[in-house]
Amino acid sequence: MQTPNLPAIRACRPAWNKGRIVGQKRPLIPKHVWAIRVRLEIAENHRDLALFNLAIDSKLRGCDLVKLKVADVYAAGQVKERASIIQSKTQKPVRFEITEGTRKSLLRWMEEPLMIGSEYLWPGRFHERLHISTRQYARLVRDWVKSIGLEPSAYGTHSMRRTKVAQIYRKTGNLRAVQLLLGHTKMDSTVRYLGVELEDALAIAETVEI
Repeated sequence: MQTPNLPAIRACRPAWNKGRIVGQKRPLIPKHVWAIRVRLEIAENHRDLALFNLAIDSKLRGCDLVKLKVADVYAAGQVKERASIIQSKTQKPVRFEITEGTRKSLLRWMEEPLMIGSEYLWPGRFHERLHISTRQYARLVRDWVKSIGLEPSAYGTHSMRRTKVAQIYRKTGNLRAVQLLLGHTKMDSTVRYLGVELEDALAIAETVEI
């Protein structure tokens, strides 16, 4: 008697996202920002502190942040108050502010021996790597949020990009300003990126009288 062909039995693999929070990554709130800063300052981790501060100020994508050069933020013996770069994704310029605290942390980092003669702001540890990779940056973000007790899977490099603009939008409701700061070409992209909901839009509209 011929045995019928039966479907192969495969071991069930756990879902890749089991136990992870997927989707849009949360921005940090001010108390998280200060908690991470304090930890990095106590540890005297000058590189990470400067990177953390500039990530928040610049609102750049990780791919642009890791490739920043010293000349992008430093000129005439001092850190610039405002800087501009060409975005890799859109090939369009975007400007960003560098606040006083960030300028101080950058100056401190640039005094480190590793920075002597370095063209890049975040040099790689090996000669074949000119700067840190986006993967390394993602690991650093994970370490930062984990150090203050946050769930690492809820945060990522885009959390850094969203942190400051989320506060700006919450305080002003000015989507156009956020669009310019993020370097988005379309307002739709900004709305989706911030996660602006209809209730948010209505709340803003209710505050405007004509």
